[in-house]
Amino acid sequence: MKLDIYQIDAFAEQPFEGNPAAVVPLEKWLPDTTMQAIAEENNLAETAFFVPSNNGFHIRWFTPNTELNLCGHATLAAAYVLFNHLAHKADTVSFSSLSGSLSVIRKGNLLTLNFPSQPVTPCEVPAALSLGLGIDPSKCFSSEDYLAVFETEEQLASIRPNHEHLKELAYRGVIATAPSKNYDFVVRFFGPKVGVPEDSVTGSAYTQLAPYWANMLGKTKLTAKQISPRSGKVCCELQNDRVLISGNAVKYLEGHIEVKI
Repeated sequence: MKLDIYQIDAFAEQPFEGNPAAVVPLEKWLPDTTMQAIAEENNLAETAFFVPSNNGFHIRWFTPNTELNLCGHATLAAAYVLFNHLAHKADTVSFSSLSGSLSVIRKGNLLTLNFPSQPVTPCEVPAALSLGLGIDPSKCFSSEDYLAVFETEEQLASIRPNHEHLKELAYRGVIATAPSKNYDFVVRFFGPKVGVPEDSVTGSAYTQLAPYWANMLGKTKLTAKQISPRSGKVCCELQNDRVLISGNAVKYLEGHIEVKI
């Protein structure tokens, strides 16, 4: 079976920026083992697969070693493919997913994710988190991930993670964040437990970051930078129980893959 495949740099304005994701459009679902094998072969943080549904598309996301409940940058990448390569004519594309209804709106080159907000809850700092980051955060919260808050951007940049310790944590990964002089906040994301040692730009993390920083800063429109080696800029806005997460995307690769089922 021959399948189309795209590699898109999400939250990027030119190739080699932001977070790369593979996108494989399908007419019907492949076996889960085949989709997991494709994601492993791609060896990117996420590979998105989608199929047509009654109200749009159903989307699923796979890291090299597991399926995720939610992924932002790969959803942005999937929408980019639909808008720019698959003749999706409307300026909104709707997805159903393991995390419920999602949508992406196109305004010029800017794509905006509409995701459910995930407020965080204060928690004790797990020993594995302290050992994994090599520095204690000033505050710690939990939701889909741990949210570790640091006092300065310099502390955040200095982290040299021990991934073996981080794999011991109960949740998907660790969002590390701090206030910034040039942005409202900066971010790093570590997810070795799901096969992503450090993610470049983690769209889904902003569903937790937006409610936290909106409360801390007293405003709902926020700018952020993920200071990973590739880095990327994100604008987000808290709207009641939803978070709007905006960025650009560019195509790096378009081709075909061959699989046997």
